[in-house]
Amino acid sequence: MTLPDYIDLYCERTAPGLWNEPINALSNAAFLVAAWLAWRVYARRGRHDAPDLIVIILAAAIGIGSFLFHTFANGWSEMADVIPIWTFVSIFVLVTIHRLTGENIWATARIALIVVGSIGVVFWFTSGDVTTGEASGPGYLNGSLQYLPALLALMVFAAATWVHRHPARVYVTAAAIIFLVSLGFRTIDLMTCAATGIGTHFMWHILNGVMVGLLLQALLRYLPAQRES
Repeated sequence: MTLPDYIDLYCERTAPGLWNEPINALSNAAFLVAAWLAWRVYARRGRHDAPDLIVIILAAAIGIGSFLFHTFANGWSEMADVIPIWTFVSIFVLVTIHRLTGENIWATARIALIVVGSIGVVFWFTSGDVTTGEASGPGYLNGSLQYLPALLALMVFAAATWVHRHPARVYVTAAAIIFLVSLGFRTIDLMTCAATGIGTHFMWHILNGVMVGLLLQALLRYLPAQRES
């Protein structure tokens, strides 16, 4: 990608430039707020656990990476946006499976393989590529299909908490519903551009910040590690 090239996927961006998507960029503060609130719970409980700290840091990294992408809108900033998102999803799923199985390593590995295989199949048919080439547009449903595996994983997680009447079920269910709504806002961004002038992508950031915050609170409050790291 040459220097003048930029990635134009969202309604708010109308030209190259560092501050052409101010609302999309600043709305990523929702992830920083979620990480800060989770950090307060983490620090207050008086015990330190590496996986909890890692997912909190990754939640903040999602906001920073997305801010960079909506500021620079180029290839390297797109990777800064994508990598923290999927790293957070992967580690959060692994940590929750580990703790829901009573920290049984072999049970965690078996379930994780099933989850990864299932998500991989869905991902193959819905996206196949989470990044955008120079000449490619946003794609079908504005590229939202790439997040279908994450939505399905979250819905399965929510269902499992209700089956087992887990105390985190309200948090996880609320997170799943909010993620579904946020996907809707991401999808209709370009469709609403003529009417709004700025689109709806910023709501994707705000609602996802709330969703991530709920998942972090569920993990810290109701899925603590049995053994301190």
